[in-house]
Amino acid sequence: MIATESTEQYLAAYKQARSHAAKRVPAWLSELRDAGLASFAALGFPTLKNEDWKYTSVEPIAAQNFARANGEAPRVRASDFVAPSMIDPAAPRLVFVNGIYTPEWSQTGTLEQGVVVTSLGDFIKAEEPTAVASLGRYASAQSQPFVALNTAFLEDGAVVSLGAGCRAARPIYLVFVSTGAGPPVVSYPRMLILLGAGSEAKIVESYLGLGGGRYFCNAVTELVGGPDCVIEHYRLQQDSDAGFHVSALVANLERGSQLTAHAVSLSGALVRNNVRVTLNGEGAGCVLNGLYLADGNQHIDNFTEIEHVKPRASSLELYKGILGGRAHAVFNGKIVVHKDAQKTNARQTNKNLLLSADAVVNTKPQLEIYADDVKCSHGSTIGQMDGDALFYLRSRGLGVDEAKNLLSFAFASDVVGRLNIECLRARLDDYLVARFGRR
Repeated sequence: MIATESTEQYLAAYKQARSHAAKRVPAWLSELRDAGLASFAALGFPTLKNEDWKYTSVEPIAAQNFARANGEAPRVRASDFVAPSMIDPAAPRLVFVNGIYTPEWSQTGTLEQGVVVTSLGDFIKAEEPTAVASLGRYASAQSQPFVALNTAFLEDGAVVSLGAGCRAARPIYLVFVSTGAGPPVVSYPRMLILLGAGSEAKIVESYLGLGGGRYFCNAVTELVGGPDCVIEHYRLQQDSDAGFHVSALVANLERGSQLTAHAVSLSGALVRNNVRVTLNGEGAGCVLNGLYLADGNQHIDNFTEIEHVKPRASSLELYKGILGGRAHAVFNGKIVVHKDAQKTNARQTNKNLLLSADAVVNTKPQLEIYADDVKCSHGSTIGQMDGDALFYLRSRGLGVDEAKNLLSFAFASDVVGRLNIECLRARLDDYLVARFGRR
């Protein structure tokens, strides 16, 4: 059982932080933080009795005493994060180290007119009306304890805003580096992505762990898509073997807006990714693509929920996982079709490849349909290497390990090949070749 004192340490840390920052925090932000803390105090850390967390124990997180990185961010070099985070060095980016914005490694000078990329801290200081109106409106702190915890300690992160009809020609990178050196640290990155009517953008969130120590990254992204906008959101997560990572992507899509969200999880001691998309306008659509790789004793959990609220919306979801060693993966996907969401078209698929006898996957695709004129399907598979495929490759002169590596690469490439950023796709291909080549 998760001890009550685990929650108490966060409540005490909040009181201390609030007393130090009370004079320079806007009233609306103080109210938002207080509401987040109240929700976390009421909810506490989730337990295995919670159906949405049935196969994921967060006790390793709750039992650890994490401290926030106050003051200046630890020194890192560009070579420490540019290549490993798989970003385009020439593209606009914001860089954060242990949750602290680092202007020296950020670059936003090549943005088009009408495209705003800035730190959330600066956005809050300027008391931008959009920050007041949007922060905390979509990511519910009332029902999600880690969102509530992030909201309570909300301080910095990234804002990406596009005006009506604007188009960002290059992908925008948001890079979050966690360092394992020194005492265990916790960071609470908060992202606010706002796209006006008819706008278009590609946004990449890259999370990278450096060093071998423990840390905890609790990230929340609120994404609002205006009418007829086109959004490609990428999330690349590479935490260290001792790093804990919990994230939430909450998207609200208006009429005709289209979201393609790619989630790639490559490592981490305990990882939980939450994706909630509300198709809140007629003709809106989303595509969710996911790839997760786990080895050793790693644990990766993906929870997705798509709500069809209005008619003629569509959703297509494909998540694939490859597990070796004693790794444990969880996929919990839900599609909810509301009564008024007639002419809905939705499909959900989860496929898992086990490379060892000790790897475990719990998968639970779900449909809740309250409309009568829809096309919906869901399914999942769990299996080991296909014997016929192995035999075929070996008959062509490949050894057992080479054949397994090739089949693993092909299984993952089905998702990687769907990425529309050439630089990112090429670097992921190189990563997969190197990773499976080591087996």
